[in-house]
Amino acid sequence: MSKIAKLRVGMASCGIASGAEPVMEMLKASSGGIPVVAVGCLGHCYAEPMVEAVLNDGSSVIYRNVKPDKADMDNILSLGENGRFTIPPERAGRELVKVLALAGRVNPIDFDDYVANGGYDGLRRALSMTPGEVVNEVLVSGLRGRGGGGFPTGRKWSFLAAKKTDRKILVCNADEGDPGAFMDRSLMESVPHQVLEGMLTAAYATGATDLVIYCRAEYPMAIDHLRTAISQISEHHLDVLNGRRVTIAIKEGAGAFVCGEETALIASLEGKRGTPRFRPPFPTDSGYRGFPTMINNVETFGNVPVIMREGGAKYAETGTAGSKGTKLFALAGDLKYPGLVEVPMGITLGEIVFEIGGAERGCVKAVQTGGPSGGCIPAELFDTPVDYDSLKQLGAIMGSGGMIVVGNDRCMVETARYFLDFTHRESCGKCTFCRVGTTRMYETLCRIVDGRGRPEDIDFLTDIAPKIKAGALCGLGQTAPNPVLATLRFFRNEYEEHINRHLCRAMQCNSMVDMSIDPDVCVKCGLCRRNCPVQAIGPDFVIDPAACTRCNSCLDACPKKAIRRIARKEN
Repeated sequence: MSKIAKLRVGMASCGIASGAEPVMEMLKASSGGIPVVAVGCLGHCYAEPMVEAVLNDGSSVIYRNVKPDKADMDNILSLGENGRFTIPPERAGRELVKVLALAGRVNPIDFDDYVANGGYDGLRRALSMTPGEVVNEVLVSGLRGRGGGGFPTGRKWSFLAAKKTDRKILVCNADEGDPGAFMDRSLMESVPHQVLEGMLTAAYATGATDLVIYCRAEYPMAIDHLRTAISQISEHHLDVLNGRRVTIAIKEGAGAFVCGEETALIASLEGKRGTPRFRPPFPTDSGYRGFPTMINNVETFGNVPVIMREGGAKYAETGTAGSKGTKLFALAGDLKYPGLVEVPMGITLGEIVFEIGGAERGCVKAVQTGGPSGGCIPAELFDTPVDYDSLKQLGAIMGSGGMIVVGNDRCMVETARYFLDFTHRESCGKCTFCRVGTTRMYETLCRIVDGRGRPEDIDFLTDIAPKIKAGALCGLGQTAPNPVLATLRFFRNEYEEHINRHLCRAMQCNSMVDMSIDPDVCVKCGLCRRNCPVQAIGPDFVIDPAACTRCNSCLDACPKKAIRRIARKEN
């Protein structure tokens, strides 16, 4: 048997949150001189902490859910079978890893490790071409912006390249704000040099002189890794393009969701309040402080080195006619294998949810794509291919790549309320329809889930949503009604049941449920009574519905699962 050449420990945010730091320290202390390397995220967040033993023959063995104890350390160092991790075959057969090829394989802040694995080969090829040829290569690839809008990347590059001025601004939008999305964070934490390589390639192709990464301050590891990578780029003089040195800076955002919109982002960069403005002029004509400015998101730049290494035509062989390449998705919600995946454009929703995510067939009601501004697509339409145009036809969007699986035990009215709660609070307030309209939609949804809905509420939601979409200035307001419109389109019966029958079939809406103890299952251990914060459970183990707040404390405490939520008796 080959011996271990080195050990890799997943030390991205997901790994650290699962306890990877003590695992790393214990491996260093017990490895007997075997190098222990901190790497990024492999995407299998459900299996963290993960350790990969790389053997002398180049093969490797991965261990999942590693604990910092002697038993696990001895098991790994002896290449034991216990805890070995095998990627689910159904997932392995459907993923196509290109952008994430080095994530979890290289030390994020080791320049030489990145270069030894093909890093900066794409930039070197770009520098052997003319700037126009590089732009054309991206045009041929068919790459579209991965931030949500899907605008052709090569066309945007050509706009900036055509500007004749001594100063041009290139911005990487790393203000990833969608709930449940972590694609950009993972890329920056795991392969910061790849993102920067894409930016440097774009700067060469367009003549950009000032490079800025606008990253949300909630991503401290990503920012630290980017800063280290930027200093290494400077040390190796890779920031000298078109005969002069470009500047690379990081701006930490304050967490405003609206600053993901490019004109609001530019305002924030200038030290102003982050609000969008009318276009034209477009940023490539007049952006940051009046200079031509081009903005792409993290994943878009992460695709560029892949395109330059394999060629635009080769890249375009993957995907559909209108959506080329692969797409990163952050899977979350009611599924077995949450984490980060990379799939070819055109794969169906069902393949992602069931085959890759491991959700149980028959137990999924819908999937929310595109974050809080996306739409809920019902399970009966899971044969829909994942591309920009197909999702748009269903009233959803690709977005940046957040994908939340909604199980059968979830209420779709509550799901819509949850997303409107986010978007109405994140409105910058500049547009009346967005500021007031989303608030009124949210208030209406709250009234429905509280059991106070009125038949005319559905008409109101149906009437105001298109007006908000038409009257809002930026993408936040224009897409904010999507979760309501999609759930009304596909799950209208749930709205009607809430309003007309005061019934929530999912038993999620507290005003429509009671808590009940099954006397045939209850063993009268008393844990429910001790954990009830309002003393709603009597000595006879009967719950007083008038006192109960439906907080679920008793349900969580019961060891026999004797407590359940039921439809209110008056229903």
